[in-house]
Amino acid sequence: MARLAQLRVAMTTSVLIVSVIFGLFLVAVMSILQLSLVWAVVLTIIFILIQYLIGPSIVRATTRLRYLKEGENPWLESTVKDLAQKSGIPPPRLAVVPNQTPNAFVFGRTTGDATLAVHEGLLTQLNEDEVRGVIGHELGHIRHKDFLVMTALSALPLLAYLTARITFEAAWWGGRTSRKKEGAGIGAALFAVAVVSYIVYIVSLLGVMRLSRLREHYADSYSAYVTGSPRQLESALTKITYGLSLAPHPERDGARTLYIGDPALAKQEMQGIVSRKQEYDLDRDGVLDERELELAMEKEARSKWLTVNRWFQTHPATFQRILLLREIENEMTTGKYSSDRVYAYV
Repeated sequence: MARLAQLRVAMTTSVLIVSVIFGLFLVAVMSILQLSLVWAVVLTIIFILIQYLIGPSIVRATTRLRYLKEGENPWLESTVKDLAQKSGIPPPRLAVVPNQTPNAFVFGRTTGDATLAVHEGLLTQLNEDEVRGVIGHELGHIRHKDFLVMTALSALPLLAYLTARITFEAAWWGGRTSRKKEGAGIGAALFAVAVVSYIVYIVSLLGVMRLSRLREHYADSYSAYVTGSPRQLESALTKITYGLSLAPHPERDGARTLYIGDPALAKQEMQGIVSRKQEYDLDRDGVLDERELELAMEKEARSKWLTVNRWFQTHPATFQRILLLREIENEMTTGKYSSDRVYAYV
């Protein structure tokens, strides 16, 4: 697994870049408001620690997940235990989310107390092989420890966004209620902080989203390795994207960035496909089967507008993920695939 070091470098680099940007942001804000930088740093650290500590509780509450009792789902328990043993990590706690869309995610404060949660829709809409591919993907996140980095890193864009909203509102209300020069000066300072905060929010968010997309590719590659069958996850991703696109409203809970499939992206990907269903329905049976959906996703993925829009997405396009898995599958058939080439196609 030689290329796993590249993911760690990417995570470290992302943390450093976003931290530097945020540090410059704090200096600028404190200079504009003429306040002590020390307090800003202290409050930022406290904010990150609070998010890290209460994050799992927020995820549990917003998703309404239920932890499985021992023996409640023997197949799922044995599958997770088997793949976790192959991965050399402690088996995560298992939970089920009362949601009929096909999805899954992992969360926690450490690899030792991680939780793997699966939607009821995943267990009903996917077959056992496909669910196994999804489990391999989620265990990849635990193996790589990237879900811990994302939890801490995502706090910085969030804090910049909150600062932008609060200072903009304060500047707007201050401008309406104060006519004095001093009040006008404070309002201008707050507005400047809001503008700087929003710029930092956009820039730092782009960095976080790039890392998020990269870690999904690594987890996909790991699933192919640990299950020995890239096709399991290929098929699962197609069904997940289609299933999520049918949901009336994308989920807006605390686990969205942790999902194996982003509901909002799935709707976006399928919108163009559904509008041109006749073009993609090759056998003219009125239904897009798995193969037709994969071909449609490949064509839609070439859109330049979607390429720019994906800069702000938490996940890569579904077909990009499937293409990576196919390349691994092709190498496996040659017999040349080995453990040192797990991430060769990322």
